[in-house]
Amino acid sequence: MEDLKKRKANLWRTLIFDKRLYYEDVMGSIAHVKMLAKCSILTYEELETIVNGLNSILSDIEEGKLMFEDNYEDIHSFMEIQLTKRIGEVGKKLHTARSRNDQVAVDMRLYSKYKAKEVIENLHIILGTIEKLGNDNATIMPGYTHLQRAQPISFKQHIMAYHNMLSRDKKRLMSAIDIMDENPLGCCALAGTTYDTDRGVTTSELGFKKPVDNFMDGVSDRDYLLELLSGFSIIMMHLSRLSEELILWSTKEFDFIEISDEFSTGSSIMPQKRNPDAAELIRGKTGRVYGDLISLLTTMKGIPLAYNKDMQEDKEPFFDAVDTVLKCLKVMNGMISTLKIKKNNMYSAVKRGFLNATEAADYLVNNGMAFRDAHEVIGSIVIYCEQNHKAIEDLSLKELKSFSDLFENDIYGFIDYQNTLSRGIKKEM
Repeated sequence: MEDLKKRKANLWRTLIFDKRLYYEDVMGSIAHVKMLAKCSILTYEELETIVNGLNSILSDIEEGKLMFEDNYEDIHSFMEIQLTKRIGEVGKKLHTARSRNDQVAVDMRLYSKYKAKEVIENLHIILGTIEKLGNDNATIMPGYTHLQRAQPISFKQHIMAYHNMLSRDKKRLMSAIDIMDENPLGCCALAGTTYDTDRGVTTSELGFKKPVDNFMDGVSDRDYLLELLSGFSIIMMHLSRLSEELILWSTKEFDFIEISDEFSTGSSIMPQKRNPDAAELIRGKTGRVYGDLISLLTTMKGIPLAYNKDMQEDKEPFFDAVDTVLKCLKVMNGMISTLKIKKNNMYSAVKRGFLNATEAADYLVNNGMAFRDAHEVIGSIVIYCEQNHKAIEDLSLKELKSFSDLFENDIYGFIDYQNTLSRGIKKEM
């Protein structure tokens, strides 16, 4: 029987992970008692005593003087019991006109809003790093489709595609914050309270845009966490795609970049190898964040209104996901800020890939040939070049005219890689 009670207690207890909500719990409680005093439910003397007690607990936690103990059920019971120990019976008035349901709801909204803003700050940092990397390395490189060399682009064009992706991620999180910015305090268990409270006070104190419209929704809504987890998953997908390219580019087969020693490691047996561990770990951790999203979606899919105990399963997936995203953003920022770009190797890959073939076909079309015929002519020229180990731009005008009389001296300027790139950039802008 004793073992059964212990197992049950371990299943119930969440302090081991929800202790990270201590700051939000104190802030929510302070806002709540300020509202109670303003509505004459508590006296201002009681307010002062409770606020001083809560601030002393917060200070002791942050200074390492007060440790979290496993014999408390959760952060909320920990705080209330600690408060009562410090200020006596008046501490028990903290929970007047409040339920654990709206208390945990406000804690999670505050915490997730703060952490989403931290992710946005880190996105802002990495966006600046990407922009600098692109501006410093406007070298020509192959652009790919199907992982086959397709057309010449600049490294700046390529890396700035990730700038666009992560910029959208930033907007997504900002939108999610705007949608979730509602105060659930005052919902109580699910139907409000008989006390004459003022939800506008706590809304203002905690910096929310407005109170929630529906009490039952307010205590049982976890859409905001799902939306943030979805945003985090898309961020990780973008970081994973970039990681994959860095992994490929750092191989000897590509040899476009060199990842610094800080973000790569040597092989335990093969001294010539440098393994792109940081990029591989980011790529691997993407699946972990996806799992956090699916976990919470699965938890929420069959829950009737209003609050159910299942919903305490929202915390661990969210905590894990936001921690992972922040770590990966910081590591990726460090990795790309120390990246060495091998410009000559990129340009050589362009030369070897006949990446001006499309422009050569366009030249013939501009001079009156049907595109399908031009495509066939240039295909024959590429075969000839491969057999003779030449690039299209290295062929003499006589050689080119053997394939079509439409070729003239201006073909060389038209298929010049830099000119091709410039024309593309103008259209892109």
